[in-house]
Amino acid sequence: MKHLRFLVVGSFVAVLGFFPFDGWSMGSRVPAVGTTAEDFRLFDLEGKPQSLSQYRGQVVLVNFWATWCKPCTTEMPAMQATYDRLREKGFVVLAINELEDEAKVREHIKQYGHTFPVLMDRDNKVANQFGVFGLPVSVFIDEKGVVQEYIKGGLLTEQVILDVVARIQKQEPVKAASLR
Repeated sequence: MKHLRFLVVGSFVAVLGFFPFDGWSMGSRVPAVGTTAEDFRLFDLEGKPQSLSQYRGQVVLVNFWATWCKPCTTEMPAMQATYDRLREKGFVVLAINELEDEAKVREHIKQYGHTFPVLMDRDNKVANQFGVFGLPVSVFIDEKGVVQEYIKGGLLTEQVILDVVARIQKQEPVKAASLR
C-alpha cells in the first residue's frame, strides 16, 4: 500500500512538473517595479492587433479585468474619466479582458460607454506574463516601457490614477554622481 501511495503521488508530481497547462495556469511572476514590461500582442474588439510597444512614449495603464468581477467594473468609470481627461497628454488605458466571450465583453463596454482600448486575452497568456492572480490588477508603465506601479486588487479611483500618472510624468532622469 505504501508503494502504491508513493507511485500515485510521484506520478501526480511528475505530471505537474512536466506538463504544465499553459492556458489556465495562474500568473507566477509579477513584474518588478523598475524593470521593463515585457511586450505583448493581443486583438482588440475590432479585431485589430495591439501591442504594448506601440504605446511607447505614453504612460500606459494596463488593467486586467472581467465582466463578472464587481471591483473591476466599479473602477472602470474612473479609468474612463481619467482616459478622457489625459489621453491628449500622453496617457492610455489598455483594458485586458481575461478569458471571456467577446460578445459579452462587447455588450458590457457598449452599455457603459467605455472608449479606451479593450483587448482580449483569450488564452490568458498576457495575464500570466504579468503575474495576474485574482482581479483586478493594474500596472502603470512609463513612457520608456518601465513598470512604475503594480496594484493588485486595489480599487482605482480617478484621484489615484491622476496621482500615479502625475508622479510618473514628473520623474527626472537619473543623474550620475559627481566624483568630487
